[in-house]
Amino acid sequence: MTEAAIALGSNLGDSRSILDRAVALIGQRIGPVTARSPWIETAALVHPDDPVREHPAYLNGALVAETELPAEEVLAELLEIERMLGRVRDPAAPPWQPREIDLDLILLGDQAVTLPGLTLPHPRMHERNFVLGPLAMIRPDWRHPLLGHSIQDLLSALDSGS
Repeated sequence: MTEAAIALGSNLGDSRSILDRAVALIGQRIGPVTARSPWIETAALVHPDDPVREHPAYLNGALVAETELPAEEVLAELLEIERMLGRVRDPAAPPWQPREIDLDLILLGDQAVTLPGLTLPHPRMHERNFVLGPLAMIRPDWRHPLLGHSIQDLLSALDSGS
């Protein structure tokens, strides 16, 4: 079994219910959930190209699930769970749009993976407080496989601006 760190977010609809359902589906389809952060409200990021300057706040969290699936199958299951929960991926839509559910595979053990549509560790995880904060609540000592720093150290560096 390998531990998968998954970031969850929602800012449309009944976010709490959608996220709770996502946790249950991850446990059924990917593997047992062994740790889960509380849901944390965070402001939506403002993209410089977005003409809409305000979007609804997100509920974000993180979980750890044990899995026997390879990275590409974990990703396929996450995309299917998003679809089941109402997310419609429009390739023409900008990536900063509000969404019912967003599931990101952040880490899979200590694996470094580069495949079409999948890079592990997640290439921007160390830049995102809404990913590192919840993950630090449940696995602060997990080390980034490429950077070598713990989740807590990455969060502290981000918070301090260094």
